[in-house]
Amino acid sequence: MNDQQKNSENRYVNDLRRYSFGQSQALGLRGIIVPIGLSILFLALVAVFIGNSYTNLGEETLLIVIAAVVGGYMALNIGANDVANNMGPAVGGKVLTVFAAVAIAAVCETAGALLAGGDVVATVSKGIIAPGGEVSVEQFRYLMLSALLAAGLWINLATILSAPVSTTHSIVGGVLGAGIAAAGVGLVNWGTMSAIAASWVISPVFGAMVAAMLLYFIKVNILNVDDRLAAARRWVPVLIALMAAAFAAYMSMKGLKKIWKPSFIEIVLFAIACSVASYFASRPYIAKRTEGLENTKKAVNGLFNLPLIIGAALLSFAHGANDVANAVGPLAAIVSTIGDTTEIASKVSIPLWVMVVGAFGIALGLGLFGPKLIAVVGEKITRLNSPRAYCVALSAAVTVLIATTLGLPVSSTHIAVGAVFGVGFLREYSENPNKKKLRPGHKLNATAEDAFATKVDRRKRRLVRRKFVLSIAAAWVITVPASALLAATIYGLLQLL
Repeated sequence: MNDQQKNSENRYVNDLRRYSFGQSQALGLRGIIVPIGLSILFLALVAVFIGNSYTNLGEETLLIVIAAVVGGYMALNIGANDVANNMGPAVGGKVLTVFAAVAIAAVCETAGALLAGGDVVATVSKGIIAPGGEVSVEQFRYLMLSALLAAGLWINLATILSAPVSTTHSIVGGVLGAGIAAAGVGLVNWGTMSAIAASWVISPVFGAMVAAMLLYFIKVNILNVDDRLAAARRWVPVLIALMAAAFAAYMSMKGLKKIWKPSFIEIVLFAIACSVASYFASRPYIAKRTEGLENTKKAVNGLFNLPLIIGAALLSFAHGANDVANAVGPLAAIVSTIGDTTEIASKVSIPLWVMVVGAFGIALGLGLFGPKLIAVVGEKITRLNSPRAYCVALSAAVTVLIATTLGLPVSSTHIAVGAVFGVGFLREYSENPNKKKLRPGHKLNATAEDAFATKVDRRKRRLVRRKFVLSIAAAWVITVPASALLAATIYGLLQLL
């Protein structure tokens, strides 16, 4: 090959590389522009619909339109960030594809919000502030609008930084900051704030412990025995029954408040009934599934697929029923002050259109932006499979259930992510993939190669990515202060307009 042919070939290769780079850049740009464009279109449709529905209110119509758009923006961010905690483990465990997870979560979140969403919420988000004579109706409107926008902005930033944060804590911080800006620190219920601050530690630690204990039980009794199939036929129905009991109680207390408000005895009886029914229904199912199955861990892992999918769907339904109402509560509070109202009610009814904006905003945000956080929760923190993901889902339900019974304000986001860390650290401790590891100083004439090998071995033993531990923990700690500062700033700017 002569020099001319070589130069021609090099030009061809360089042109091909430039074309590939340009094409990848165009696809990346399209992946950003299209979701943002669809989000703007959704918010524009919300503005048009609400504007046409409240034309008789004069100047207050503009306030409702702005509040509805901000509420829709908040809902988009909830879908992008918060819902990933429910579906991430199922995707990470290779049980669901991202598309299937998004589709199931969108349907369940929407159904939960519209069918079982709380019809009455505290206007001040879990009693963080107690508005009285210190705050006028006009100030209260701006306070809630500032809190809603600040929470949405913070969750949006956290999503960009790949940090799953608590929606409830974000809105709490927003209400806190705007409330202090409006009437000073005396307006804040510091007892409630202390309990929320304590939940920053309680939620993830408790979730991690429950998930680790469940995974340890599965390892000892099913995966690490000689006859895994016989163990699975014995214990998997028991685990399914436990899941049924936990979710029955969880849905009764958290997910079906609008449809059914049972007493404690009714909740217990309902949970027991669902547990017994699930146990006897799952025994023949598991027995049939194990027929002809190989006696391997990988084969047995597949027995947890269906329970995991059901658990993730129920978590999404309960999230739609419970947390969406809290997220759009400030919007409902603003709407409640429109008209002849001269007082600020402690509790208000949520109009149907507010729930519709919240439900469809979450579904759209999940579809457009959710896969990023789903990948973080399900795949990037630690490697998951069906049993590990099942433990995460069940841990989330059990922990929220226990915390609700004890009256502890916990975050479902913190619990789910803490559970992922819990199963990861248990694996790191128990599996210890490098049994024959070198130890520094194990011989006097240790060479540089020995030291390098030791460092490599240590890295291999780390089955949880430490950078996510630090970044997510930092995001959790600063969520309330960051939302509060943003809300106070926005409230101050609104007062200047």
